[in-house]
Amino acid sequence: MKHEHAVILAIDDEEEIRYSLSELFATQGWKTVGAEDMLGGLRLFNECRPDIVLIDYHMPDINGIKGVQMLRALNADVPIIVFTIDESQEVADEFLAAGASDFAVKPIKAPDLLSRIRLHLRMLEQRTQEVVPPQTTQQSSFISKGIVRMTLELIEDYFENNDDFLTADAIAQGTGLAYQTVYRYLDYMVKENQVEVRRSYGKIGRPRQTYRLIRRNSRKS
Repeated sequence: MKHEHAVILAIDDEEEIRYSLSELFATQGWKTVGAEDMLGGLRLFNECRPDIVLIDYHMPDINGIKGVQMLRALNADVPIIVFTIDESQEVADEFLAAGASDFAVKPIKAPDLLSRIRLHLRMLEQRTQEVVPPQTTQQSSFISKGIVRMTLELIEDYFENNDDFLTADAIAQGTGLAYQTVYRYLDYMVKENQVEVRRSYGKIGRPRQTYRLIRRNSRKS
């Protein structure tokens, strides 16, 4: 699969957004197929086998969270990027637990969205080039609930190239992932003793958290 021949499925109940996405993606040589609801999206998913799926959070009948779950039941590997106006971590956690790969906040910014799509296309292409036994279950992509192997490896690689403590914002900018995505993966990596956390307390507001990879030769006993 080459970047310039990607097929993108956009599931959004706003016709104007689907049209705008189609026009934007055409400038990159990507083909867009669109659906106004989840049932139509599932039908197109089965017919077109898209390389990436974009899905809106707020839709009639079946919302985005349930939609992501339904798509994941069909395919464990396809990147799913969620459109949402809600930047809360709680909503992000629900989507990631359902199987979402990343987020794009509305109103959509074309450069940000294009960079996220290119990132996931590169990750997908790297996976197809790996020589691994064919696997058909979700276990091949998900390390645990809401944690996708490729995304975790991307964050790990970014840490490997940085010795300093990093903020979640810096990691998000460096990897091209959404802040909500990075924050959840950092939480997982802390629990798995892969990264250490440093908290600095100011006079006002929440403590500032920074993270650094725990390298194998310096892991704490």
